[in-house]
Parts: sequence; C-alpha cells; structure tokens
Amino acid sequence: MAASGDSMQNINSALCQIATEKLTNTHLTTLQTVTKALRDGQFRASVDREALGNLFAVLSRLSVDAEDLIEMMDSQEGEASLCLKITAECLRAHRNACVQCFQNQCWLRDLGSIKLSFEILTRLLKISSGGSDDVYDALRCGIQFLGNIAVGNQLCKDDIWELGFPHIFWDLLELADEKAVSYTCMVIHTCLDEDKTEQLVKDTRQLKLSLKIVDLCRTLPEVDWTVFIVTQHFLKSSELFRKMYAEMSNEERLTLLELILAQLGVVEEESSLMPLNAAQFLASCFTDHCRAVLALSSESSGDQEAMVVVRLLDILCVMTSGCKEFMALQDHADLLSATVGLLKEVHLLGKSSKNVFTAAHDFSLTRPGGADTHPALSFKAHLIRLIGNLCHGHGVNQDKVRELDGIALILDNCSIDSNNPFISQWAVFAIRNILERNLDNQKMIQGLRRQGVADDTILREMGFRVEERDGGLLLRPLKKDP
Repeated sequence: MAASGDSMQNINSALCQIATEKLTNTHLTTLQTVTKALRDGQFRASVDREALGNLFAVLSRLSVDAEDLIEMMDSQEGEASLCLKITAECLRAHRNACVQCFQNQCWLRDLGSIKLSFEILTRLLKISSGGSDDVYDALRCGIQFLGNIAVGNQLCKDDIWELGFPHIFWDLLELADEKAVSYTCMVIHTCLDEDKTEQLVKDTRQLKLSLKIVDLCRTLPEVDWTVFIVTQHFLKSSELFRKMYAEMSNEERLTLLELILAQLGVVEEESSLMPLNAAQFLASCFTDHCRAVLALSSESSGDQEAMVVVRLLDILCVMTSGCKEFMALQDHADLLSATVGLLKEVHLLGKSSKNVFTAAHDFSLTRPGGADTHPALSFKAHLIRLIGNLCHGHGVNQDKVRELDGIALILDNCSIDSNNPFISQWAVFAIRNILERNLDNQKMIQGLRRQGVADDTILREMGFRVEERDGGLLLRPLKKDP
C-alpha cells in the first residue's frame, strides 16, 4: 500500500524528533513502525527522498552516540542497551528500504549511508568481544543493509568493496556469531566479480582473507555463502587458485578438494567449475606428490599429505570421465606415466607384505560400524579407472601404457579385492579402452602367457576369448548365441 501524505508527514516528523531528542523507548517503537511499513513493496516504492534523508539523519545521530558506547557499557548499561536497540532498528529500516528498490539504494548511497554504516560497524566491533546480544543484533542488521543496498547496484558494490575489504570484512568474519559471519559472506559474494577476484592475488592480506573463507567452509558447514564464494568466484581464477593452494596446509587443501569433488557432481553443464589450466595444476600436484600415498602402507590412515593425494585422484577420475572441458588432461605430459608408475608401486607393495594395499576378502579397510573407511579404500581401483579414462580414444596413451608394461599390470588386478570394490570392473573398462582400435595392444594381449590370475575370464566379459596355440595365447571374439 502506497504511503499517504499524512502518514509520510507523520513519519518525517517522528524521525526528526529521534535525530534531535534524548533516546527513549518511544523512539524505538517509532522506528519499529517505520521498519514494518517498509516491508511493503508499494510503501517502499512511494517513500520520498525527504523521509530517507530523515532516516539517514537518525543514523548519523546514532553514529555519534556509538562513539561513547564503550564507556556507556560500563557505567550506563541501560542507556547503552537502548542505544544499541535503536541502532539495530534504524539499520533494519535501512535494510528494508533497499529491498528490490534501485531508487532507494541510490538515494541512500548519495546521502552517505554506506560509509556511515561502516563507521558504525567499526565501533560495534570494538565492543563485540563481550558477546552482547544487542551488539550482535546491531551488527547483523548493519551487514544485512550492506547486502541489500548492493544487490543489483554496481556503484554500491564498488563502494562497499572499497570501504570494507579486506580489514573490516576480516574482523566481521572473526566474530563468534554464525549469523553475522553468514551475512558478511553474503555481502562479499554479492560484491565480487571477475575483476575483484583477480585483485585478491595482489595483496597478502587479501589472500589471507580468501583462505579464511575457504576455512569457513570446514568450520561452518551450514553457511552456504562460503561455498558460493569459492565455487562461483575463487575457482574461476587460476592464479588465485594456485596461490591459495600453495599457501594452504594439507588440512585446508583437503577442505578445498572435498568441495571441488562435491561440486563436480552438481555443476551445470554449461558452466565449468574451473578453467582447464586450474585442472591441469591439480594434475601436476598429483604427479609431483603422488608417492606420498605410499606412507599409508606403514603409517596411520591420518597422514594428511597422503589423503590429499587420494582426493586429487578422486577429482581427476571425475574430471576425465567424459567432462569435455577437462578431457585435455589426456595430453598432460606426466599424468599417465605417473599413474601407471604409482599403480606398479602400490601393487608390488601390497604383494611384498600385508598392508593396506594388499588384496583382501575381509573388508579390512572398512572401520567398524561402517561410518568411515580407510583413505586407501578403492585407491588401486581408482588408479586403474584414471588410466582407462586417459586412454579412451587416445592412441598415444594406449601405446604408452603398453610401453610402461601397464597392460599386464592391469590384468593382474582383475581379481576380487574387498579393499578395492569394483576393481575388476574398472580393469575391464581400462583394458577395453587400451585395446580399442589399437592393433599393437591387441597383439600384445594375444602374445601373453597365462600367469596366475591373468586368465581369460575378464576378457570374456569384454567379448573376447583366449585360445592357446603353440605355447602362446590367441585373442578371438566370442561367438554370439543365435
């Protein structure tokens, strides 16, 4: 409902009184009435500039009062509480005035409300350590106002970024209040764009704040805005991604990699999660550090460097499973050779002594209760899966696997292994991709001699049968039933 002339005049008169008189509970009630009225879209759209100017005058007066809040908290607790309540309500009214109303956003920006709000937030942060509900309520409303005035308004976004990033945003993210942190992340997400994201790598303080946001994905998993910031902005910048990863601890890397893995399954087809060169960087991280996983054979399952390798492998398996934007990973200089080499090492390690890489039939890597599993569970199977992916329709890689003696190695991993569920199926998949349209690899299979588990059971599943002839093996297609 649009505001009538009389109601608008009454609002202006009441706001003028708050801006000049000693604060009372009546003033709080008046502001609550204004806040409620501004929830209505028609009323909000009909509010004139004078009313917003008077509302801003109240905020200006409260900004001055906030300078004395530290002393008031000690000696005049009642007055401090009332001042904080009125400040929160005034910021709440500002917040409501900006909802889907570009005109009000512009008017309030022109008046200086963004700069003034940051000044108030800075003063409130100084007294936030006491954990007062009134302080947190005012902080939340101030942050929400910044979020609402920024939506759809580039000038406001730029002002907020210039005034708040990185110092004030950092202090807000450090608050022991999940709602305030969530609202701050909402503001950051709203203001970020490609140019601002690229700027984050130029300053160590800004990079530090970026790392803080990633860490919040772990410590505050219920705050979705952190995930949106990382996936919709941070991962889009290859330079920022590489610098963040270099500065992270292994625990922080695990958080980031878990997030990437989760998002790979839900990202829309027309929107890539990250640029190809960022994915290539992850592939290089895997090739450079993949042998760290060998520590799992003798150390506890909590070795975080090894767990990073496990998660990198999981990500590379998904990226090379038909994701067109990442299939260029097939041409990565060292990825295939490193994967085949690592498979050899873990396979031989599992045969030389009993450890987490030893084939088993007792589900020994599954912890009691089924709530968690050893990080090495399915690791060998995923190595074979990645090899199969890298060889799909790629003759050079097919040849490379043969040259690295990888074909017999994969065939030797066709047995059922409870520590590597579906390993035989992934082996079937890999061998099929390695043999497809590759006569040299097919001839090599034909020349193999039986050695233990490498019989023709798996080949039959692929539509072939093996015949012995002159001490060698001949590969024949299975005859279809009539």
